[in-house]
Amino acid sequence: MTALTLSTAAAAGLRADAIVVGVAKSPKGGGGLVVAPGAEAVDKAFDGKLAAVLETLGATGGEGEVTKLPSPSGLKAPVVLAVGLGTAPGKDATYAAESLRLAAGTAARALNGAKKAAFALPLTDAEATGAVAEGALLGAYAFDAYKENGKDAKNGKGPLGEIALTGGKPRDKAYKAAVERALAVTEELNRARDLVNTPPNDLDPEAFAAVAAAAAKEHGIKIQVLDEKALVKGGFGGILGVGAGSAAPPRLVKLAYTHAKATKHLAYVGKGITYDSGGISLKPAGHNETMKCDMSGAAAVFAAVVAAARLGLEVNVTGWLALAENMPSGSATRPGDVLRMYSGKTVEVLNTDAEGRLVLADALAKASEDKPDAIVDVATLTGAMVLALGNRTFGIMANDEAFRTSLHEIAGEVGEPSWPMPLPDHLRKGMDSPTADIANMGERMGGGLVAGLFLQEFVTDGIAWAHLDIAGPAFNEQGPFGYTPKGGTGSAVRTLVRLAERTAAGDLG
Repeated sequence: MTALTLSTAAAAGLRADAIVVGVAKSPKGGGGLVVAPGAEAVDKAFDGKLAAVLETLGATGGEGEVTKLPSPSGLKAPVVLAVGLGTAPGKDATYAAESLRLAAGTAARALNGAKKAAFALPLTDAEATGAVAEGALLGAYAFDAYKENGKDAKNGKGPLGEIALTGGKPRDKAYKAAVERALAVTEELNRARDLVNTPPNDLDPEAFAAVAAAAAKEHGIKIQVLDEKALVKGGFGGILGVGAGSAAPPRLVKLAYTHAKATKHLAYVGKGITYDSGGISLKPAGHNETMKCDMSGAAAVFAAVVAAARLGLEVNVTGWLALAENMPSGSATRPGDVLRMYSGKTVEVLNTDAEGRLVLADALAKASEDKPDAIVDVATLTGAMVLALGNRTFGIMANDEAFRTSLHEIAGEVGEPSWPMPLPDHLRKGMDSPTADIANMGERMGGGLVAGLFLQEFVTDGIAWAHLDIAGPAFNEQGPFGYTPKGGTGSAVRTLVRLAERTAAGDLG
């Protein structure tokens, strides 16, 4: 894990491999660059001409742009790395938190292989400091556990080793708290990324449950793991039905973080299909290679509960990890089979590749028994949501419009693109079954909404519930960008953590 400190040293005098500065487009239009606050000493070393030098090199200040140049005399770091912040804010305004996150993440990725970098970005207040810290730590992430010597085989470089944030207020309680929060959230989010990236031969349901148990012990979280025998005894037909075809039996994990002063209770439910072949309804060629990521929802829930515990939030947070491996075999659930769910409802399975909603249904019904103030489930649930919203935006459905709106606002606040989606009543009829209470498939068009309507059937009336379909942003198959790596992204972790923070503060009623 990359180390991060809030340094008392001035950027110009700090010994490091590089100094990171921010540059932006002039807010007045007509082109031109401005050097962002925090880099005054660096600009002075360039005789006040840093912006002009960067313009000569073709820099525009656009988000995601990186320009490297050798340092002049007066700086102890040999390299200056200028990262674009977009358009500079107007007079007396500050840079948006997400712009700072993106810039810091982009810079951290560009400095792979460096031992130490000084970040002289705008740390105008505690929020900005937290954003820079968060972006830098997320951008410095690398998953090298399966590579020789723990380094990228192509360039032999590991991630940036140490980040020193300069220009902040190390002794200020708000600044220190912002950095400590960033460390806790990013460490757990990066652990979620690790889980998503771990090959399925090393992360089956039992192994995932063991990781959760170790973290629970470390952070004082109560844990209950239901194995296959307990699942049979409890009547969890959905989870058992999905896991029936695998040699690795399913698990249902309950993680309970409680605070003595808490007055609210949140339940988070995560889809944890550690590998999804589609079962008997086998996925077509080309759709299996990344299906280790089908447990991203459970990874997000796990990370959020641990982060809440580390932050000591005054809210009770229960996480439910519905873990199974969906495989075809002689014992697998078949299309046409009927499962009796934990709630007592029966489900006709028309497609075994619509398995996520089956494990979630059992976990939602179980979570409802605790009568939490709200339930949020997170899942890589439908390809239909990817078609609707693309690869970077998750959909939000809910049985309460105000709750859906709050989650959408929270996601935007932390830099996770989302979009509110409806739950049209007329689509429910498509899941009517002549054999069972409900079928696990409905109309093809609007498939993401149909899945949400199915899940809603298993939430107890009167409990606010939301469903986050993160099928698009959970796993990045393209190139890295900003603070987002290729592979597992940790999508929804920050939204869940911020929801817990706002609930603890009494901001959600």
